[in-house]
Amino acid sequence: MDLLSSLRVSSSGLAAQRKRMESHSSNIANAQTTRTAEGGPYRKKEVVFGSEPTRERFSEILEGELDEHSQTVQATEVVHTDKVVLKYDPTHPDANQEGYVAMPDINVMSEMANMIEAQRAYEANVTAINTAKQMATKTLEIGRN
Repeated sequence: MDLLSSLRVSSSGLAAQRKRMESHSSNIANAQTTRTAEGGPYRKKEVVFGSEPTRERFSEILEGELDEHSQTVQATEVVHTDKVVLKYDPTHPDANQEGYVAMPDINVMSEMANMIEAQRAYEANVTAINTAKQMATKTLEIGRN
């Protein structure tokens, strides 16, 4: 894999993990939100990843031919779940007639764990980019001597 392909793969990973961290932080921030502009409780967000072949030149796209068959990752969509948990709280302003409040089905601890995982994946992509840059720099230094 050449330098630009490795940078392209790692940068796509950065963008995908950033999107994932945004959805987890939004879920954590809205774990207790019972009323939204759309109506009803907050709907949990989940990012769906997909892969796509890396293509460098227009001729490769036309010929459908790839050198290394490397793949980039993309956040293809953000899915909203409709799961809610009914919590008994008759004093809550959004409680129904029986005293239950529809709350988002968000486990803050698992969201935090997923966010840490996304952060580590982001850091791994940054490390891969920095390593590729260092290798390119060393290659140029060897070429000078």
